[in-house]
Amino acid sequence: MNFSFSHKAFIAAILTGCIFLQSCENDATKVKNLTTKKTGIEEAREVLVNYTIGGKTKAILRSPLMLNVQEAVPYVEFPKTLNVDFYNDSGKIESKMFARYGKYNQNQSVVFLRDSVIVTNIEKGDTLYCKELNWDRNRTGTEFYTDKPVRIRTKTEVIDGMGMESSQDFKNWHILQSVGTISVPAGQFPQ
Repeated sequence: MNFSFSHKAFIAAILTGCIFLQSCENDATKVKNLTTKKTGIEEAREVLVNYTIGGKTKAILRSPLMLNVQEAVPYVEFPKTLNVDFYNDSGKIESKMFARYGKYNQNQSVVFLRDSVIVTNIEKGDTLYCKELNWDRNRTGTEFYTDKPVRIRTKTEVIDGMGMESSQDFKNWHILQSVGTISVPAGQFPQ
């Protein structure tokens, strides 16, 4: 077979075109990643937040990890525990709060706490145990609330219930639906 120059050029052009067509294939995942809006996440480790009003410390929050997530509804997340000490006007700790997880909705100013939530009033010794708790500073007198099961231990009682409201200092609390109270002598209180 004898090919002329134009035939050779035509065959070369077709082969080159096939190579370009083969290499222009797009990976659907890569295209989606290019066109998807990415969420901005700021990460902070070993966080210490000092919340003050009028120059007085009202609360100090500690957490090993804080994520500030910028989405349509921005939020701050504490995925690896958080501890909060609440202070009275004299600068003394009046209550403590612990949770394994927390999420602060910035638009609503509400903190959602879950997983082994514990709130203790230092002066009275009353302690709340629950799986979920909301903390809303705008609910004066009932900053802590939940509709989930709760257990409160006082110096002489263990009280189980469904739902609870409490002041932030945990001095004044109210179980919405009590399901049982056990009186225990102080020397025989279970751990």
